[in-house]
Amino acid sequence: MSNGDLKVSRRGQMSLPATARHRWGLDEGGEVCFLDLGDAILLLPGAFERTRRALIEAVSDETWADARTGFGDEDLATQ
Repeated sequence: MSNGDLKVSRRGQMSLPATARHRWGLDEGGEVCFLDLGDAILLLPGAFERTRRALIEAVSDETWADARTGFGDEDLATQ
């Protein structure tokens, strides 16, 4: 795993370090999706729909049920 800072150009472009491109199979370019989490941006290899499906499938039916009821918080359940 590699860590570091990326610089974004005025046009919104940035470069991934070679170690990350190689690890993600992006040496020749490819798709990367992003999720804006409010106070962070998560970059993931691949198209957004594929990533969305994988995230949905990773959450158990029990966790989805808890989320729909606000994890026990009535105020959260109605928002």
